[in-house]
Amino acid sequence: MCTTTIITTAANKMVETIHNRMPVIIPREKEATWLNQDLHDKEALIPVLVPYPSDDMKFAEVSPIVNSPANDSPDCIQPV
Repeated sequence: MCTTTIITTAANKMVETIHNRMPVIIPREKEATWLNQDLHDKEALIPVLVPYPSDDMKFAEVSPIVNSPANDSPDCIQPV
């Protein structure tokens, strides 16, 4: 059985304009740390679970079709 979990963190400055939390976005340079199955030290993992920098993100309004799981197409992420 495969499962998926979305881990959230506090919103960065950009996202806090619409919500108080956001999904954790793991930067490439921290992927190896997060995916290391031998690493069990939570103190080493907690720094990975921080808000992604606003300066590295872009916002774009998208169509309301994104609100239905029946719509699984690139149209869901096209700016309107």
